[in-house]
Amino acid sequence: MNDAAFGPVPAVRAEGAAPVFERAAFVGIGLINGSLARDARRLGLARRLVGSARRRETLDQALALGLVDEATPDAAEAVRGADLVVLGVPVGACGEAARAMAPGLRPDAIVTDVGSVKARVLDLVSPHLDMRRFVPGHPVAGAETSGPVAAVEHLFRDRWCILTPRADADAAAVERVAALWRAVGSKVELMDAAQHDKVLAAVSHLPHLLAFNAVNTAGEVEHAMRGEVLKYAAGGFRDFTRIAGADPAMWRDVFLHNKAAVLEMTGRYAENLAALQRAIRRGEADALYERFASARAIRRGEAARPGGAPAPGTP
Repeated sequence: MNDAAFGPVPAVRAEGAAPVFERAAFVGIGLINGSLARDARRLGLARRLVGSARRRETLDQALALGLVDEATPDAAEAVRGADLVVLGVPVGACGEAARAMAPGLRPDAIVTDVGSVKARVLDLVSPHLDMRRFVPGHPVAGAETSGPVAAVEHLFRDRWCILTPRADADAAAVERVAALWRAVGSKVELMDAAQHDKVLAAVSHLPHLLAFNAVNTAGEVEHAMRGEVLKYAAGGFRDFTRIAGADPAMWRDVFLHNKAAVLEMTGRYAENLAALQRAIRRGEADALYERFASARAIRRGEAARPGGAPAPGTP
């Protein structure tokens, strides 16, 4: 996608009063949308909360947990009369979800999403939505659990939420979405969609890919050695691979719809891995030490930044 197609993003104020929406509709009710609904109820950010999902079990759980006041499998019915709609479905399903809910949307409704890929989402929803009222968002928070039962309060506290609206987006709509995320504790940043996808490919998508692959590799060795591998997995393996327990449908869509950026990052990673392999093969102690020391310094510098150290239970 051409980065220049989006142009500069609208400005957003650093502070502002928390918005109150009359009717907030959540299309898809998993960890992120469910947690946002919890915080919205706790903070009084919406007077009425409505949920929509394809599975009856999901809707029943959302109602039983008090995440929403109403629940329906009909997306158009869920968004009818809503002044805020939050898309919380896998990236590949965003276009179909937007198409399904479009007949019920108010002309002045603000629509946002919570997916971790942004450029492709803009492409998928644009045939169905008024893009001036669509504010793509990505709360950089989560856990390896999924579904309504995974929803928790304060998930977004001290976390980044990146918004990637198009240049023609309504500034007031952008500000209201930004204020919503600030109200639940997030630090809001505006970014070009393509830039977002490259940044997140490096710090989120690549680590998840490595974790999935590490677990599968250990599983293959486990099978070959008849159960004498994974029982010895200690803290390092468990910490590194915890995110491999994440929703496979969501991550399948992330990799398929952020293909170029992910392949660029895997290429960079492969080059660095090859350099490490050469150093190990040749017994180059100094080269190994320098690379490990560099990684430690980068990691410590990142953890020392405000908000840099991850909260317990989040990747």
